[in-house]
Amino acid sequence: MSKVMTVKNMSFKAGQTLTIVGVPKTDATNFAVNIGPDEKDITMHINPRFNAHGDENVVVCNSYQGGNWCEEVREGGFPFKLGEEFKMVIQFSRTEFQVNLSDGSTIHFPNRMGAEKYSFISFDGDVRIRGIDIK
Repeated sequence: MSKVMTVKNMSFKAGQTLTIVGVPKTDATNFAVNIGPDEKDITMHINPRFNAHGDENVVVCNSYQGGNWCEEVREGGFPFKLGEEFKMVIQFSRTEFQVNLSDGSTIHFPNRMGAEKYSFISFDGDVRIRGIDIK
């Protein structure tokens, strides 16, 4: 059973930067970072997959709205290593999220809900989060 870490009632606004530092478990198959207005809708789902759902070493991004997953986006590199610390820097505007990965690659993902502020973030799967910073 996967464990979920949830942060509610935060204030992540357009133009700000969310930095996440974590370590995937040594036997991780995948983990996810979810950002949205609440736990029911996810505007930005970042899912690094080591070996899960038929994928190996790929980052899959998506949104979950109205009880349904939307269209996946797969771009950027895969800097994640089992048992090794990673840093992910996320910025967003009214139109898109920009995710900068530690290998220098960038993921561009549409802000499908178009909000200028999100107040919910969760971490799910085989990862230990060491730090969260919003500036």
